[in-house]
Amino acid sequence: MSTDYHIETPAADARWRVLAPFRFREYRLLIAAVSLSIFAEGMWAVVMTLQVIAIDDDPTSLSLVATCLGLGLVAFVLVGGLAADRLPQRGIIIVVELVNTTVVSVIAALGFAGTLQIWHLAIAAGALGVAAAFFFPAYSALLPRILPAEQLLAANGVEGVVRPVFQRAAGPAVAGVLIGATFPAAGALVVAILFAIGLALLIATRPAGTRVVPQPKSHLLRDLREGFAFVWRTPWLLWTLLFASVFVLVVLGPIEVLLPFIVGDRFADGEKTYGLVLAFFGLGSALGALTVSSRRLPRRYLTVMMTMWGLGSIPLAVVGVTSSFPVMALATFVIGVTDGAGMVIWGTLLQRRVPPQMLGRVSSLDFFVSLAFMPVSFAIIGPLSKVVSMPTIFLTAGLVPVLLAGIAMAAARMGRDEVAHPLD
Repeated sequence: MSTDYHIETPAADARWRVLAPFRFREYRLLIAAVSLSIFAEGMWAVVMTLQVIAIDDDPTSLSLVATCLGLGLVAFVLVGGLAADRLPQRGIIIVVELVNTTVVSVIAALGFAGTLQIWHLAIAAGALGVAAAFFFPAYSALLPRILPAEQLLAANGVEGVVRPVFQRAAGPAVAGVLIGATFPAAGALVVAILFAIGLALLIATRPAGTRVVPQPKSHLLRDLREGFAFVWRTPWLLWTLLFASVFVLVVLGPIEVLLPFIVGDRFADGEKTYGLVLAFFGLGSALGALTVSSRRLPRRYLTVMMTMWGLGSIPLAVVGVTSSFPVMALATFVIGVTDGAGMVIWGTLLQRRVPPQMLGRVSSLDFFVSLAFMPVSFAIIGPLSKVVSMPTIFLTAGLVPVLLAGIAMAAARMGRDEVAHPLD
């Protein structure tokens, strides 16, 4: 593994461990750009949702647009992983940000012109999904090249705080208030500006040190087979991905597609309330990520991660039945805490236990397997909500992950694995 750092620095005070990566210039620029992009993505989630509802107030239309986003991500994420292992990750991320800026700018222009239609949003969602498919593997593979291994948990913790605060809290809240006072096209314009500033920051970064270069005779299919083989013979990795794929199928659709309609039906000022509900989820995720990243990696890291994800889904059952905003906010906050804590541990495990030369491929397989059912979940949940009650759907989404987590932990013998492979 190659990195840009050359001078050893004393270990940071444990209380400030999460701030250690900020010593490095390239990381500061990278996380600033990523933070702006994440904030823009958080705004876009609400802008897209409310724009669809403004054009056609039907869950089926929102399912269509969300499905296009998922299909774009899933269809290209394996290609994104192969690219991350073969091409400069910095260059990939810059191109992704350029695509994001262009696509959202076009949507904003169509919105101001009054010619925006559902199919425009569907195409834009698909393009943004494709861009995200290249971003995630490249970003995951880039971090170990610019930071020491012992600071990866902290770096993942920073992203684990930034992503929920900006993407799930501040971004949705700002978008809800802005659109409530204006109209969705104004929100799209702000999103495009944020992406453009992030692009400028990424261009200001310098290329990482020495890049791992594939063997001249390496072939795409063989590289992909090697990634699959590594996952297949690594039980903790395989069963976590299987858990995640079914988790996405039963949980993501209700949250992304049905939650805005639940909020709109049960509360006044639906746009603002929807943004606030997402904000509580984001604040919880930030707290969970900050708590984990400010400490050493748990000795029972797999057990903690799976317990967080399994039990953390239970409050979804409450979301499906409550008409109290404080109760719904508390439920989404708890879900966020467990989600954020688990994701920081997971990202660190990939970067610590996967060989650096395979990290791009394995990261892309992670997203592919985890999100393979995302477009399916989006596609079926709208029509399903017309024949199955909302409380029943959310009850299922809350309880199924508990069973899935127990099965995965037992099948992979995660307790034995984490003892046999301690990470200091």
